[in-house]
Amino acid sequence: MASLDEVFLALPLEELDAVALERAQSKGASAAEIRIEELREQYLVLRDASVEGTSDDVEIGVGVRVVIDGSMGFSGTVELTKDGVARAVDFAIEAARVTAKARGRRVELAPEPSYGLVEFVGPFEIDPTSVPLDERVGLFTAWSEQLLLAPGIDHVTASLHSVNENKHFANLAGTVANQRRVRIHPVIEALALDESDFETMRTTAPPVGRGYEYLLGSTWDFESEIASMPQLLEEKLSAPSVEPGIYDLVIDPTNLWLTIHESVGHATELDRALGYEAAYAGTSFATFDQLGTLRYGSQLMHVTGDRVTPYGLATVGFDDEGVKAQEFDLVKDGVLVGYQLDRQIAQEAALGRSNGCAFGCSPFMSPIQRMANVSLKPAAGVGPTTQDLIAGVKNGIYIVGDKSWSIDMQRYNFQFTGQRFFLIQDGKIVSQLRDVAYQATTTDFWGSLVGLGDRSTYLLGGAMNCGKGQPGQVAPVSHGCPSALFSNIRVLNTKQESGR
Repeated sequence: MASLDEVFLALPLEELDAVALERAQSKGASAAEIRIEELREQYLVLRDASVEGTSDDVEIGVGVRVVIDGSMGFSGTVELTKDGVARAVDFAIEAARVTAKARGRRVELAPEPSYGLVEFVGPFEIDPTSVPLDERVGLFTAWSEQLLLAPGIDHVTASLHSVNENKHFANLAGTVANQRRVRIHPVIEALALDESDFETMRTTAPPVGRGYEYLLGSTWDFESEIASMPQLLEEKLSAPSVEPGIYDLVIDPTNLWLTIHESVGHATELDRALGYEAAYAGTSFATFDQLGTLRYGSQLMHVTGDRVTPYGLATVGFDDEGVKAQEFDLVKDGVLVGYQLDRQIAQEAALGRSNGCAFGCSPFMSPIQRMANVSLKPAAGVGPTTQDLIAGVKNGIYIVGDKSWSIDMQRYNFQFTGQRFFLIQDGKIVSQLRDVAYQATTTDFWGSLVGLGDRSTYLLGGAMNCGKGQPGQVAPVSHGCPSALFSNIRVLNTKQESGR
């Protein structure tokens, strides 16, 4: 069962903490923290049941951050020695002094109490990075061969991304946190050709904060999904191309999670809303002056942020500023009521305590405000099911699985496609469709939310590679949601739009 990594804990953590924090304080730092991290990350890629590439990387190092005279500085090092950490502190202090000349305002961090010595271990049974390569190759080869034997399947690609993360944190306030979490993302994709066209279909299994047991039938039936793909792909290849127009959409959580990520998750990062990401990843239409008044969606819309959901990719015990993980509202009854915060942004906006959204993707990256698990609450009680939602639709489309997407820099105008599309007529699924994309503005789309599935339809989706920052960082994040019904959404034909 899951536990802290004894080999990692055997590192001279306390000695390095003492050097970093005592040196920073002696040189006038009002705040200081040290992160010692070990990240093991593995990739496996197969093409037509043959290994195309593998990697197994271990990154270990120390990151030091200080606030001195109203400026912040950071430095990272691979030297896990007292001298190496002392030099990192000096570099961080020098960085703070240099950047002070360009700062617009003094850096202050929102208060956070000391938690003493604490630990967090994500729930998993088998560390996915501990599984021998030949065992992983054997499993994905068998799945690939199963698909290649099916009529109509021409090519199969398969990949597995596995991570084991050990992290030690200490700050001047007295919090010392040891944490470990794992994550895993398997993908199997099949391709079918006919005389003039092709189609693809991949598994809809989401990345999760679980161990290798996930691939062995724990919570997801990979065998059944893979067995169903050849027929679904055959039907998709011969399906009619969608007629553009206005449709009601029943969107499966395997697709809706990505719309939440792009149109709500990024839009409610307060650093973005305040303009800090304008030079790179954009801003947000959900500006700070609209907090408490912006009509984001219908009354059914209740979106929360959290870092506590079991198996969530962004779930931790404490964030990278020593803030205890928590859950908080972002949109309630369709109104914008909160933002995702780190300690600097919380203090700047006078919102009180941070809600724990600081993360650095390696020991050599300064923590920045990153997305929490951002999720749409399901309907209370029993029902409706996905089938109930479909039964209430006269002319619509049921959308399953994510694929491509596009959204503007303010997270307002967007377009999403998917993996599988099913035409709904008079409450029943008639056939598959092809070339479907749905298009809307964020507030119009969420304003059209007219039905939510219950807890039985709820799924935690997500991504391992959400990008942000300069220099760029990636972060894992989950998004839970039920099946949901949206009325009168514009649907495009992607083939026609592309001029084919």
